[in-house]
Amino acid sequence: MKNNITRVSILCLILLCSFSAFAQKSEFTRQDTLRGSITPERAWWDLTYYHLSVQVNPADSTIQGMNTIQYKVLEPKQVMQVDMQAPMAIEKVMQDGKPLQFKREGNAYFVQLAKNQQTGAVDKVEVYFGGKPTVSTNPPWSGGITWKKDKNGNPFIANSNQGDGASMWWPCKDHMYDEPDSMLISVRVPDHLMDVSNGRLRKVEQHNDRTKTFHWFVSNPINNYGVNISIGDYAHFSEKYQGEKGVLDCDYYVLKENLDKAKVQFKDAPRTLQALEHWFGPYPFYEDGYKLVEVPYLGMEHQSAVTYGNGYQNGYRGRDLSGTGWGLKFDFIIIHESGHEWFANNITNKDVADMWIHESFTNYSENLFLDYHYGKEASSAYVIGTRMNIKNDRPIIGVYGVNKGGSGDMYYKGGNMLHTLRQIVNDDEKWRSILRGLNKEFYHQTVTTQQIENYLSQHVGRNLAPFFDQYLRDVRVPKLEYQVKGKKLNYRWSNAVDGFNMPVKVLVNGEEQWLEPATTWKEIKMRKKNAVIEVSNDFYVEAVAAK
Repeated sequence: MKNNITRVSILCLILLCSFSAFAQKSEFTRQDTLRGSITPERAWWDLTYYHLSVQVNPADSTIQGMNTIQYKVLEPKQVMQVDMQAPMAIEKVMQDGKPLQFKREGNAYFVQLAKNQQTGAVDKVEVYFGGKPTVSTNPPWSGGITWKKDKNGNPFIANSNQGDGASMWWPCKDHMYDEPDSMLISVRVPDHLMDVSNGRLRKVEQHNDRTKTFHWFVSNPINNYGVNISIGDYAHFSEKYQGEKGVLDCDYYVLKENLDKAKVQFKDAPRTLQALEHWFGPYPFYEDGYKLVEVPYLGMEHQSAVTYGNGYQNGYRGRDLSGTGWGLKFDFIIIHESGHEWFANNITNKDVADMWIHESFTNYSENLFLDYHYGKEASSAYVIGTRMNIKNDRPIIGVYGVNKGGSGDMYYKGGNMLHTLRQIVNDDEKWRSILRGLNKEFYHQTVTTQQIENYLSQHVGRNLAPFFDQYLRDVRVPKLEYQVKGKKLNYRWSNAVDGFNMPVKVLVNGEEQWLEPATTWKEIKMRKKNAVIEVSNDFYVEAVAAK
């Protein structure tokens, strides 16, 4: 008896510790608020343009530079928040050739503007900065700079900072809600190397100190984490893609030793553009072109400069994430990260809590790629196969205002949610028009979950609020409970949010039939007694024969 009491006490202690650890993780600091909310010092000015000028020094892993921030005054306030994460630091801020006072609070700098700000005026500040940025320990999942070398000993450098913030390496308005209308990125590197950043290369300057500056211009709005530097001893090749909006320039930058492999593997790029333009509408950045750039980590959706490190092999590092074989029909990183050009770069979440908008639709783009090239059965098998990766550990939507994303289920569960929604629409051309319409309606915009939900409800023609509450805000998998009594079929949704009323397709003795379950029991009559009921596997639900 004593041993049992001891075991129970230990179990209670473990549970208490686990609860305490969860509670601590759920507490947010003022730094979280400064990072993740639209503070008063951010709200009064609208970001219109950046000129980011940096010098990258491989010898000592440092970065120095200056960022010109152009802004429009929405309200006449005098204090501006600019973000820069330690160990990097802002050294001085200038306006009209005069230094400005600022104070630092953690990773937020509050700049006191000297002249009166007037509503409607357009002005700029120059922010000088430098230091040794955080080194990413597990790129791209941990933010920072990756400093590697290629097989020939040349520096091979790239940034990855989704979630952790662009301010890890350059000073900016580090919140997703506001994007510059355009941007110039000037990167100075040793002259035996090349920098590849977003947009189009305007010019290359040679300097007397054996360095070069590469000037890249982005003519479209760009989210801050999508801004990139990729530095290496690159070879370049290109092609023209005949797309929906005309000719799209496709440029590929790879390490010289990988040129031959890249020319074969990157054939997936035009195939991706073909499939995703069909489903999502025109590639959103024709003016800036499309690039694939090799980097020393797996990959990232940097706008118009998608980074690649999948080892020139199909699947996800050679693995099929669905376990069906279909995942080995394509290079995962090319398809997935390119899919983000539509969902992440074209349509961008205003708050990181809504990152499912980026990841769920992009996870689903893998399925749509297969649908376009291999057929509907292949695409269904793939997305259903990825369910084995769903954890249902916490809601897909995160915590607002503190830079806190939701569960990683935003990938596989999110993709299966959209696949389920496609079944509800039950018309592939209508579904396609809805996906294309999203990219047209919210073209180059930052959005909220509610905007996406409202759009889908309107165009599907059904109130989808309970559907999204179930899959985005709850961790339970809805269960279709049913009872067969003679010729009567009783059924309902259980394990579901209040009001959950999703229609579902079932097979009754092998014949398709649609049901409209609610969370209360319903009853229908069948033609035959003791029918066999099967739920379509295309719906992310469970089926339970009730006793």
